[in-house]
Amino acid sequence: MKRIDIVYGGERYSVGGRDFEALRLEVETGLADGPRWLRVNDGEGELREAFLLLGPGMPVAIVPVPEGDDALGDGRWEDDGAPIEEDTR
Repeated sequence: MKRIDIVYGGERYSVGGRDFEALRLEVETGLADGPRWLRVNDGEGELREAFLLLGPGMPVAIVPVPEGDDALGDGRWEDDGAPIEEDTR
């Protein structure tokens, strides 16, 4: 696995070098028992540490990104995450 993307508060973060199931359990435990801090990478390229607060009722998505996946599909997205329809005229 290349990395694990995390969507939190509408922003995208990532972690590398972690087992997906172990991270899933850590997030699940934090959401159920919270509060708990989750260390993540903020930004792309250069590592910039950030900490996300996990607790009951906080929506979090974790997305495994396999090797070779560019994580953006065709790279064309609107601000709300919906694919942009390509003009075929």
